[in-house]
Amino acid sequence: MFPAFPLSRYRLCALSLIVSALTLAACNAPPVSSLPTAPEVASGYRTDLQTQYAGKHMAAAANPLAAAAGREMLRQGGSAIDAAIAMQAVLTLVEPQSSGIGGGALIVLWDGKAVRTYDGRETAPAGANEKLFLQADGQPMPFPQAQIGGRSVGTPGVLRALELAHQKHGRLAWAKLFEPAIALAEKGFAISPRLHTMIASDPFLPRSPDMSAYFLNADGSPKAVGTLLKNPALAKVLTRIAAEGPNALYQGPVAEEIVARVQGHANPGSLSLNDLKGYSAKERAPLCTDYKRWQVCGMPPPSSGGIAVAQILGTLQALETRDKRFALAPLKPLKSNKPAGLEPAPEAVHLIAEAERLAYADRALYVADSDFVPVPVAGLVSPAYLASRATLIGERSMGTAKPGTPPGVQLVYAPDRSPLRISTSQVVAVDDLGGAVSMTTTVEAAFGSHLMVQGFMLNNQMTDFSFIPEENGQPVANRIEPGKRPRSSMAPTLIFDRQSGELLATVGSPGGSQIIEYVAKSVVGMLDWNLDPQAAISLPNFGSRNGPTELEKGQFSPALIQALKDKGHVVNEIDMTSGTQAIVRVRDAQGNASWAGGADPRREGAALGD
Repeated sequence: MFPAFPLSRYRLCALSLIVSALTLAACNAPPVSSLPTAPEVASGYRTDLQTQYAGKHMAAAANPLAAAAGREMLRQGGSAIDAAIAMQAVLTLVEPQSSGIGGGALIVLWDGKAVRTYDGRETAPAGANEKLFLQADGQPMPFPQAQIGGRSVGTPGVLRALELAHQKHGRLAWAKLFEPAIALAEKGFAISPRLHTMIASDPFLPRSPDMSAYFLNADGSPKAVGTLLKNPALAKVLTRIAAEGPNALYQGPVAEEIVARVQGHANPGSLSLNDLKGYSAKERAPLCTDYKRWQVCGMPPPSSGGIAVAQILGTLQALETRDKRFALAPLKPLKSNKPAGLEPAPEAVHLIAEAERLAYADRALYVADSDFVPVPVAGLVSPAYLASRATLIGERSMGTAKPGTPPGVQLVYAPDRSPLRISTSQVVAVDDLGGAVSMTTTVEAAFGSHLMVQGFMLNNQMTDFSFIPEENGQPVANRIEPGKRPRSSMAPTLIFDRQSGELLATVGSPGGSQIIEYVAKSVVGMLDWNLDPQAAISLPNFGSRNGPTELEKGQFSPALIQALKDKGHVVNEIDMTSGTQAIVRVRDAQGNASWAGGADPRREGAALGD
């Protein structure tokens, strides 16, 4: 299932260094203070959301205008990928801080016969090198210095990935999919409370002339909630893309302006016309693993999300097999007087957080772009390996986990101590013929590089590479190399009944390096605790990135926090701004199937269907 990797392309290290590398990884585990805050600020928690039901089709996105565009394509007989393209075009306009045509995306798709994955991750320009984010003294740059400007811009990939998926699975004409976004850009849309919050909280936005003219009033104040915002420049670009395809962005005047902005900035990058012209999306083999009576399918590298979610679930299953005291199903959430209305059981938080520590430890050492690095994917998710990792989980927290030694390790790398800060969005859809898609899409940090071209934002995806290319002479797997795709935490996921092969759910979330935590929580909630999708998404966020145990601020009781501390957890209450969307197949008493959808109360999303 997994390709063999030629060793001639890699910097070789003797396999005898494995032990020393793992020791280095343990010593270099990120301290509590090094874990980044959420890439997007919190803007409230909605308590009015209810699970939505539909008999034929459904679309869910982080903004109701995008969800409506997706549903409109489904009503016209479109496929799930048709709906996703329409939603992405609208999100470029109404949620510019999170995603857009200047960024990248990872797509997991079910066509009714097979799971397919499409990699639209950005690539490093040919002129980039591993010292891109090092200062003159050899120390890594502060994140804002790396992020703002052309230095951080990678070659955008989302449109090429959508084009590739549409060629194989689209049912409506490409041009039709952009009609809702073009109309909204021309007529205008009302600034939402969340977009207003993002504009007002961004200290770098006023320094960008294009962003200031678009988002701010003449006196420099952010435009108010409800202000009609028109974007004629984006309408023109989308019109060209609708007529000409993605070449309208990758070649010609738009491409020339992108390159001029990147190379002409005070903090310049090397993105070139050749980089844009030469970009190609890739279809990759999906990563599908068993979890109890289900099969869970996600993205392979360059994403770490699919591997990590599979590891977390596989470790929890192995733990339960070893000792029924650790079974998750009986640990159902309890009623709470907090906004979410439910609170996970302390033991469930403990077990899931411990499994996540192990997954994040492996992620930091082994996972990167598999076209450049021999990632031992099969070994990382093998049941035997995960069973051995599960033996490390006990009644008390392990604190900081060390990476394991999975089967298939070919080379030794130094651990990556650069946490991700991805600003992302998520769309899911199911169509009339039973097809489904989960797509996570991103411009990296909020508002990306803060370079605005023709009404859309350019990504700062290069900062997803490790700022530190090596440790003690050992290379970091996720170091910068020309043409390489940075590691991601994005985890678009499809779930199937293992016995019948029937699609059960499509799910995914934004949220930077915490995406893995959010998706794992929602999957466990739906599968082990039989929660409907809205309840599973609304459940308070929690987990560990191999640092402290993180709890969503304001959602957990003192009793739960104390119970975790009694087990040795270092607890950190923080904002955990997920944006999970999920659609699940449900059946009535007569066995008739329909769809149930949920959207994250921490953002402005909606699930809409017929």
